[in-house]
Amino acid sequence: MTIKADHWIRHMAEEHGMIEPFEEGQVRQGKISFGTSSYGYDIRVADEYKIFTNVFSAVVDPKHFDPKSMVDFKGDVCIIPPNSFALARTVEYFRIPRNILTICVGKSTYARCGIIVNVTPFEPEWEGFVTLEISNTTPLPAKIYSNEGIAQVLFFESDDPCETSYKDKNGKYQYQQSIELPKL
Repeated sequence: MTIKADHWIRHMAEEHGMIEPFEEGQVRQGKISFGTSSYGYDIRVADEYKIFTNVFSAVVDPKHFDPKSMVDFKGDVCIIPPNSFALARTVEYFRIPRNILTICVGKSTYARCGIIVNVTPFEPEWEGFVTLEISNTTPLPAKIYSNEGIAQVLFFESDDPCETSYKDKNGKYQYQQSIELPKL
């Protein structure tokens, strides 16, 4: 039996708590769209951000990340400086089943403005709020609208559960509750 993708996502959200809060339809009136789409789910960006700054002349080093290279911001609209970068988190909390892998891609509305969203895959049995990486590739300041769509999650279901899940590996970003900075 074949299930339509949007029905499958709804089923997984209801039966497994895969996405909370879950928006059954596509919300778009006056907003950058979010909610269930044909073959995925459009996630929202929360109102908490960490914006890169060079005020303290910190070096960005993934092995020894200095939190002083970022400033915290909370608000309805985040302005990312030209050629800069911000971290944020999703409004939605995810619980990925053992036989699911996701890929997250940016929304075209932002991409057409030179704003690129990079999110790594959500591995089987990963759980938490997603940390979003948002780049402003333009020479101008860029607006990000909190509580509106930012990226689309695509779901891939395997016939068999994976041998080793993110939870089995004790993944370092498991159960994220806020924006997580790089760690070894």
